[in-house]
Amino acid sequence: MLGLAGLFWLWSRVENSRGAALTGFAFGLGLFCTGTSWIYVSLHDFGAMPAPLAGLATFLFCALLALFPATVGWLQARIPLAPFPRFALLVPALWALSDWSRSWFLTGFPWLATGYSQVPASPLAGFAPLLGVFGVSLAAALSAGLLLLAAERRLPGPAGCATAPRAWPAIGLLGALWFAGFALKQVDWTEPAGGSLKVSLLQGNITQDLKWRPEKALATLDTYLRLAREAEGRLVILPETALPLFRHEVPPEYLEALARRVKGTGGDLLAGMPELTGPREYYNSMVSLGASPTQVYRKHHLVPFGEFVPLRPLFGWVMNWLQIPLGDFSRGAPTQAPLAVADQKVAVNICYEDVFGEEIIRQLPEATLLANVSNDAWFGRSLGPQQHLQIAQARALETGRHLVRATNTGVTAVIDPRGRVLARAPEFTTTRLEAEVTGHTGATPYVRWGNWAVVLACAAMVLGPVAAARQRPTA
Repeated sequence: MLGLAGLFWLWSRVENSRGAALTGFAFGLGLFCTGTSWIYVSLHDFGAMPAPLAGLATFLFCALLALFPATVGWLQARIPLAPFPRFALLVPALWALSDWSRSWFLTGFPWLATGYSQVPASPLAGFAPLLGVFGVSLAAALSAGLLLLAAERRLPGPAGCATAPRAWPAIGLLGALWFAGFALKQVDWTEPAGGSLKVSLLQGNITQDLKWRPEKALATLDTYLRLAREAEGRLVILPETALPLFRHEVPPEYLEALARRVKGTGGDLLAGMPELTGPREYYNSMVSLGASPTQVYRKHHLVPFGEFVPLRPLFGWVMNWLQIPLGDFSRGAPTQAPLAVADQKVAVNICYEDVFGEEIIRQLPEATLLANVSNDAWFGRSLGPQQHLQIAQARALETGRHLVRATNTGVTAVIDPRGRVLARAPEFTTTRLEAEVTGHTGATPYVRWGNWAVVLACAAMVLGPVAAARQRPTA
C-alpha cells in the first residue's frame, strides 16, 4: 500500500501522459520481475530451457504485465481532475480494474493482484467476502490515494495550478474505510453444516526432475500407498498428478489398496492422476475412490505453455525448448459438480485454477468445502509456493469455507473460512497433515455477485469524475 502511495505521488508530479506511462511501466517491471521471478525457475531449472532464453522469456513476460500499470498511469494523466477526485476516485478505480483485467486478458494471470497483500490480517481483507480480492485491491488503492491526499499540502491540479487538498476529509474517509473493513471481518457470512470431518493431506515430496521418470514410478506409488495406509482421516487427499501414470495404467489392485482404509470407515480418497480418453485427449484429473461412487474432476483452466500451447502454429516451437511431460492437456468442462465424498460436497480445483476466484464460485453455494491440489515443485524454493498459499487464503475468505491444500512439496495446509492458516506441513518433506474441518453452507455476497459488483463500482468511480470534468466550464 505504501508502495502504491509512492507511485501515486510520482504520478502527481509527472507533467504529461507519456511520463506517467513510463513511471507506471517502471513500477510494474520492478513489481513483476521480483514477484514472479519463480517463472525463471520453472522454465530453466525444471523446464530445461537454456538460461539466457529463460531469462529473456521471464523478462518479456514481466514487461507485458508492466503494461497494465503503465496504462493506468497514461489514462489518469489524460483526464484533467483536481487532486481529490483524481486520487480518491479515478486512480484507485483504474488500478483495481487493471488487476481485474489481468484475470482474463490472454487467458488471465491475476497473480500479485494488490488485494492479496491484505489477506488475511489487514482490516481491508473484510471486503473480500463482499467484493472479492479485486474489491480488496480497490480498498488498498483507495487507501494509498487517501494517504497521499492527507500527507501532501499542495498537489498539481488542472491546468498545472497548485491546489491544497483538504487533509481532514482524506483522513476521515481513510478511517471510515478501514473501520468498515474491520466491521465486515466480524460478519459470519456462512454457517457450519454438520459435525467436523477429519482430513489427511498427503505430501509425497517427489522432486520434479524425478517425478515423470518411468523407473521412479514404482517408488512414487509406494510412497503414496504408505502415506495413505497411515492416514487417519475419513477424507484423504493426494496432490495434483500424484500418481505419475495414466488412470488406465494404474493397476486396479493398487487403487483398491490405496483406498482400502478409508473405504472401511465410510470415507473417501481423492487421487490426482492424468486420464487418457482419446488419441490426443488427456486430462489433469482428480478421481475419488472409497465408499462413495467414483467421481472425477477434470481441470478446466490450463496453464499456457505448461499445460497447453496457445496459438500452436505461432508458438509451438516453444515446447521444443521445454521438457514438460503432458504439455498439451484437454480442458475439462467449465462448470462441474462438487464431488460428493465423506458426507461433504467438495469443490475441487487444481493448482493454478485457485487464482481465479470467479471460477471457484461456479461450484458454490452447493459445495461445503474447498480443496486445492497442486504440484508447486515447479516453483522450487522460490517465492511462488508462499504466494500460492496466500492466494488460497483469499479463496477461503471470499467463499466463507474451509479450504484444504494437498501439494507435492508444499505448502500443504488447512485454511479456515476467515482465511487463517490453521495447520501446515513442513515443506520439502514426505509427510501427511492431519486436521479437522467443518463444512459450511450459505453464500457470501461475492459468491452471488462474482467480480461484477466491484467492476461496476469501479466504472462508476471512473465515469463520475470524467463526466464532471467534461461539464466543467472552460475559461
